[in-house]
Amino acid sequence: MPRSPAFVFSIAVLGIAVFSSMDAVMKVLVIEIGAYDTLLWRTLAGAILTGLIYLPQRSGWPSRATIRVHLIRGSVSAVMAVTFFWGLARVPMAQAIALTFIAPLLALFGAAFLLKEHISRRAIIASLVAFAGVGVIMLGQAASAPSPDRFRGTIAVLLSAVCYAYNIVLMRQQALVAGPKEVAFFQSVIVLVILAAGAPFMAHVPEVRHAPAIIGAAILATVSLLLLAWAYARGEANYLAPTEYTAFIWASLWGWVVFSERIALYTLAGAALIITGCLIAARRRSVENVEAAF
Repeated sequence: MPRSPAFVFSIAVLGIAVFSSMDAVMKVLVIEIGAYDTLLWRTLAGAILTGLIYLPQRSGWPSRATIRVHLIRGSVSAVMAVTFFWGLARVPMAQAIALTFIAPLLALFGAAFLLKEHISRRAIIASLVAFAGVGVIMLGQAASAPSPDRFRGTIAVLLSAVCYAYNIVLMRQQALVAGPKEVAFFQSVIVLVILAAGAPFMAHVPEVRHAPAIIGAAILATVSLLLLAWAYARGEANYLAPTEYTAFIWASLWGWVVFSERIALYTLAGAALIITGCLIAARRRSVENVEAAF
């Protein structure tokens, strides 16, 4: 049954809200047990949960081409998650989310590169505005609370944003060849396999008191994956990408409620510049053009 663009957009917004709520739970866990253990055990719980949802109802295994898409996105997501949550433990939530807003703009440049398209003057201007926003946030960080650890956290979040830019394009391609349950399952399993490679050297069994938060984060991550996969299967990536900006509202709220973090004026100004840059660069792309990149 066809769905209105507004309804699809609202589902994507809900997916971002759920994902942002998961970020708050993850930040608590990362601070207490570390980024690697938090991701490893949450992903294990997520793989079990999505397996229970997907495996009993699957009609067959995906094609080789579809598995390739799952592997690429899973690998990118693993790097994206480790760098983001490591950085999130070291910077305020609103600031971390604001920095990730450069992802839609980077996705625009990445798609243009993959398609061998000319980068327009508008896109260059937009990139300058957006990266000025990043500079403002980092300037505010240096002026208010200079800290090598916070600086390293900022760099980690920016690296995660680069990965997420590619992930945005992959999300649309993946949603076109696989259902939400399949997407959620293979995303969890592939990330788990990658993280498990370091388990003999880095993993620690968390205390039982952390189990509810780990399971809760896995549930939130799974619900978010299902919602976003559903939405991206029904709406173009360039139409749904602006929903990412609503994460700033949730990050600000949870940062204040859970961690007593105040939003710095530098962060607000920087976020405004980044969002402005992304909106300047935004232009509609056909689904066929995005698929042609692969």
